[in-house]
Amino acid sequence: MSNLHSSIQFKVPEPTLRRLPWYLAYAQLVLKEGELYLSSTQIAKNIAVDASMVAKDLSYVNISGRTRVGYDVKELVGILEAFLGFTNSHKAFLFGVGSLGGALMHDNGLEQFGLEIVAGFDVKYELSGTSINRIPIHHLDRFVELQQQTGINIGVLTVPVDKAQMVSEIMIAGGIQAIWNFTPFRIRVPENIIVQNTSIYAHLAVMFNRLNAIKEDEKKKILNQRHQKLK
Repeated sequence: MSNLHSSIQFKVPEPTLRRLPWYLAYAQLVLKEGELYLSSTQIAKNIAVDASMVAKDLSYVNISGRTRVGYDVKELVGILEAFLGFTNSHKAFLFGVGSLGGALMHDNGLEQFGLEIVAGFDVKYELSGTSINRIPIHHLDRFVELQQQTGINIGVLTVPVDKAQMVSEIMIAGGIQAIWNFTPFRIRVPENIIVQNTSIYAHLAVMFNRLNAIKEDEKKKILNQRHQKLK
């Protein structure tokens, strides 16, 4: 990734960067259906966001829509894929070949979005020399050697929570500059290191909390209805 592209990316608000893949996924679906143009209103309606937000988000991307027509779908897909870095191949190492790490190594879909996991590392010696989905697994001791050979600077962190900080420090000392952190632990890193936290457990907590809120609202409605009947 060029320095110019990096500087542009950091100017884009993170909420916008999180929404752009939604727009891309919908545009790809529409393209498969044979549609030629797509408006901000259509995108907004189908992914449940405000149309003005869609227009503002796409203003960060080098594309212009036609008045009363919208965006050229094929062009929109191509520009969003390039802008988000999905058209480039980014190689990564994975640290922690447990159930989650193994599942990510099995996920061939990651390559469609530009991420190729080329090796896994673990502290279990019995895993050394094995592979998952044709991706070799090495002991953590070999990380520095292989990083120096390949220059890979992206690491996927899927270790147990009590090992997250220690392993992240090993990763950084060995040359990793960007960490995709799947653990619920918020690792502490130097300012020049990029961390993207993606904790499925945190998302579960949000879902459970909202589900409980709905249940509480339903209970209150039932109690209110009973109270009204008793009056």
